[in-house]
Amino acid sequence: WVLHLENITMSLTGQYECTFATYPFGTKAAKIQLAVKAEEERHYLKKVWLKQTLEIPCLEDATSENLSTYPLKWLVDENGRKEELVTKEPSCPPVYSNSSVLYRQRVLLGLNNTLKVFPTKITDDGRVFSCHLLYHPERVQKSSTTVRVFGK
Repeated sequence: WVLHLENITMSLTGQYECTFATYPFGTKAAKIQLAVKAEEERHYLKKVWLKQTLEIPCLEDATSENLSTYPLKWLVDENGRKEELVTKEPSCPPVYSNSSVLYRQRVLLGLNNTLKVFPTKITDDGRVFSCHLLYHPERVQKSSTTVRVFGK
């Protein structure tokens, strides 16, 4: 026997019990604890040459999905705080943030919501870029990519 749950929300978190009567052994029960996560995060490392174009996919293993149907935003970690770079709502052009001095003129949202940074600078080394994709009202999928910049 299987319990099928649809339209999963945080409120479904809890303990579930299946009880049934058997003959001649009597009543049997099994319990399972369900934990619904609000967000999933994946971590990546991207290596790039100095003064080249850095391209970071929003979700590395979700290239077959149409990500344009979900709201998303790209952020960069600057000195311990997250700085917004680009936001994108479905069927709307991307909105670029002017608050980031380091990335104001260097970022572009490419195909499949790939973040493009050009040209890469030595100050990009060690930076963490993250993509937040809201694919359900209560669920966010995140990917974070640490960048390593190399010189020739």
